[in-house]
Amino acid sequence: MSKTPRVPLTDAEVNSVLPELPGWAFTGHKLVKTFQFKNFRDALTFIVRIGLEAEGLDHHPEIKNVYNKVDLALNTHDAGGRVTALDVELARKIERCPAARA
Repeated sequence: MSKTPRVPLTDAEVNSVLPELPGWAFTGHKLVKTFQFKNFRDALTFIVRIGLEAEGLDHHPEIKNVYNKVDLALNTHDAGGRVTALDVELARKIERCPAARA
């Protein structure tokens, strides 16, 4: 389980990490990104891989999948539905996932 504090980041803190997270946006108190793949199989492979990363952090994203498109939203329910360092850590792990670059 992650030991990252579940303290909300300020809007300025969240915005300051966005340059490290290509394609991610900060909207509605969430980090959000849409990933597009060649087909459903690749999208599903991505979901499984990020699911393993999320489980390792004991932190779970909102996931929406339609065919080859995966929409992710990250925030921390324990922090009032705000973005925390844990969300940033998970976004970084997702970006490093080979399936994210399909």
